[in-house]
Amino acid sequence: MRALIVLLPLFAVAACDRQSSQAPQANVATASNSAMPEAAGALDIAQRGAAMPKAAFTGPDGAKTTLSAFRGKPVLLNLWATWCGPCVKEMPSLDRLASRGDGKLVVLTVSQDIQGKPVVDPWWRARGFTHLKPSLDPENGLSTVIGGGMLPTTVLYDKDGKEVWRIAGAMDWDGPRANTLLAEVL
Repeated sequence: MRALIVLLPLFAVAACDRQSSQAPQANVATASNSAMPEAAGALDIAQRGAAMPKAAFTGPDGAKTTLSAFRGKPVLLNLWATWCGPCVKEMPSLDRLASRGDGKLVVLTVSQDIQGKPVVDPWWRARGFTHLKPSLDPENGLSTVIGGGMLPTTVLYDKDGKEVWRIAGAMDWDGPRANTLLAEVL
């Protein structure tokens, strides 16, 4: 039990739990873009081979869509929120990954902010990402069917819509660990 108590604070640094009813975290919007520890996120392959969930969300164009609309290419689904420090910190490296994976990998960033567009749009514009476009899931439908309740959660689906792996917690998408994990589908 003592080992678990020691490890819990370390894990909390790498991921956020579901948003509480309290006010948003104070310094999240100005979090640094400095490098994060390479091994921050926990790899999970327990759902390997599972089909993409059918839950609908709002795509970057404002229309309802599902993950199956992106089949034919590998899809990296990132569930995040503006109030989640680790989510904010990994977003620039996800933007760079979207640039490198252009044409070979679909990188979907789906906000789980319950306030939706009024919160996400200004946050997104302020950061000026060039390769990512925000999707919205204020009802948390994807998060519910994927499970875990932790943000960020990133799931890789192969071109046929089958889960390859998931990462619970933040990840350096520029690092060698990410490159190794993504090599399986790229």
